[in-house]
Amino acid sequence: MNQVDQLRITVATSSDAATVANIYAPYVRDTAITFEYDAPDAREMAARIERVGATHPWLIARDAAGAALGYAYASPYYGRAAYAWCVETSIYVDREARGSGVGTALYQELERVLTAQGILNLYACVATTSTPDTHLDNGSVTFHERRGYHEIGHFPNCGYKFGHWYDTVWMERNLGAHALPQPSVRPFSQVRTELGL
Repeated sequence: MNQVDQLRITVATSSDAATVANIYAPYVRDTAITFEYDAPDAREMAARIERVGATHPWLIARDAAGAALGYAYASPYYGRAAYAWCVETSIYVDREARGSGVGTALYQELERVLTAQGILNLYACVATTSTPDTHLDNGSVTFHERRGYHEIGHFPNCGYKFGHWYDTVWMERNLGAHALPQPSVRPFSQVRTELGL
């Protein structure tokens, strides 16, 4: 069996905060994939997990031995009621596990949960550059394209990090049809139980 066949994907809790923070920290410290300058500590990460997890899925992938390999989550897209069917997705895979299929497995499970909730529009804000460097190589754009996302907006020179200006692109993937009237989004707590998460 390969690593992906043995993955166990579960809902993250605040007890996973230190592990999640450790996966995320190198992206903050060494890359322009995220525009944060300072890596959040476990306490801050726990607060983020609890905030997102109250309404939307935050998933963590572990190997057969229980080691965390990555996480993905969907956060509310702004706070207005009319945006209830939209989320912003985020994913971070341990840098040693990149390219192994962990990211794809996480996004597949995330999309399964969001589909059950009735979420329709997935948005990803992805850092990009016209001049790839040691901090950003545009691999995130390629990853999202392979997952069915397409570019819907480009913001040039909007993030300054490591003495360089980087762009962002907004990418979108639709999970379902837009109806009239549109059924309400189902609570994550209800869907989580139904899906056995």
